[in-house]
Amino acid sequence: MSGPPNSGDLSLNLTKQNSKTTSAPSSPAKTRESLLQRVQSLTGVARDQGANLIGNVGAAVTSATARPAYNKDRCFTLLVIDDQNTDWSKYFRGKRLHGDYDIRVEQAEFKELSVTANGENGTIVSMGVFRNGTKVVRSFRPDFVLIRQNLRDAGEDNKNLLLGFKFGGVPSINSLHAVYNFQDKPWVFAHLLQIQRRLGKENFPLIEQTFYPNYKEMLSAPKFPVVFKIGHAHSGLGKVKVENNTDFQDMSSVVAVANTYCTTEPYIDSKYDIHVQKIGDNYKSFMRKSISGNWKTNTGSAMLEQIQMPERYKVWLDEVAALFGGLDICALEMIVARDGREFIIEVNDCALSLMGDTQEEDRRHIAELVTYRMQQCCRPVTGTLTKTSSRTSVSSMQTAGGSPTEERPGLPDLPTSGSSPQPRRDSQASQSSTMSSVSQQSSRKTEDIAQRPAFGRQSSATGSVTGEDTEDTMKNLRKTFAGIFGDM
Repeated sequence: MSGPPNSGDLSLNLTKQNSKTTSAPSSPAKTRESLLQRVQSLTGVARDQGANLIGNVGAAVTSATARPAYNKDRCFTLLVIDDQNTDWSKYFRGKRLHGDYDIRVEQAEFKELSVTANGENGTIVSMGVFRNGTKVVRSFRPDFVLIRQNLRDAGEDNKNLLLGFKFGGVPSINSLHAVYNFQDKPWVFAHLLQIQRRLGKENFPLIEQTFYPNYKEMLSAPKFPVVFKIGHAHSGLGKVKVENNTDFQDMSSVVAVANTYCTTEPYIDSKYDIHVQKIGDNYKSFMRKSISGNWKTNTGSAMLEQIQMPERYKVWLDEVAALFGGLDICALEMIVARDGREFIIEVNDCALSLMGDTQEEDRRHIAELVTYRMQQCCRPVTGTLTKTSSRTSVSSMQTAGGSPTEERPGLPDLPTSGSSPQPRRDSQASQSSTMSSVSQQSSRKTEDIAQRPAFGRQSSATGSVTGEDTEDTMKNLRKTFAGIFGDM
């Protein structure tokens, strides 16, 4: 006789919760085993999740309490102005200046910085950056700056920050003077024209360019098609290809609204463009060919290939690197026409884009260059040594003269006349010193002690000494001197 339906059935039916009967009821033994397995499985999952949670909390606590990667008492602060796509701190990890000074790296973008500067105290930088969704705000005094962002771009102008760095005398790569001169592309192109006039058009093939200070001068272009470049911008912004005079006049109205200058240059039907860069003494050249059909080869999809560095490219880079007092990091942009002619179109400073599979190598070159410059520009502060020596002398005085409680309140109120108390205490502490020199000074020291107010524990605590205590103290001092120097 069978029991009632589902009697003894303890299995967990998760697929059909609304079913009241099972198609193949399990035996009670199998049912209990199944339940036990499910409980063990759930327990294992909970245990694993708990272990992961504890591990995450432990990792967070460890990272929060971990020792910093630099010695905060012996370090120089490097400010890297760049976005968060590159963690520059790892490239300076383990590097030392002057033997044992670490490099502390602070990284932020221009928009995350504010600067105050003083002729005496230097430049103070306040930065507010987001790290893992949390805004971190702190202030520091930079010893060196690596600038990896353009000072000016479309809708952005960070000249005020650069002025603050210059006001505080902060060294940088590239130099602040050079970065300041890269604020306007026509200004830079004018210096390239000076190189061309000196070397000749064949030895420095600049593209032909026309400058218009405002829209009122824009009557017509020498020939069409031309490339319009409005104001100062990067990454293909503000560049328009104009086919005829009607479009040229339309663009002049845009320049009028923008209230800025513009330049025009003849459109070159190019096969590819060339990017040559110089980082310290390291040279590289790349060929970039657009595969998206865009006439702007620096936008859209492109095929990039590192090529051999011809000697003429190196000569051109060396000439450009001598501009504005010297450029540690710079790059030239060139286009190659269908007939093989090369045209230099512009120069980039330390904010150049790194290309190809050698980006990690280039970043290491930049880090080595910055370390070399910091070694030249940054010097250990001598004030640290002075503070250390003063603390050492105070400690020795406390050791020889008595307890710290007696020393701290008594020293500021002591008169400065007579001999210094430091040699006297040293002579008390050392009985092996030469007795002849001590005996010559013993009488003067005794008189000096008689003139000085005693500074016992009670006097330091209350600030006043009664006559009876003073007399007892003098008796004790005489007994002490008699024990050391003989009966007086």
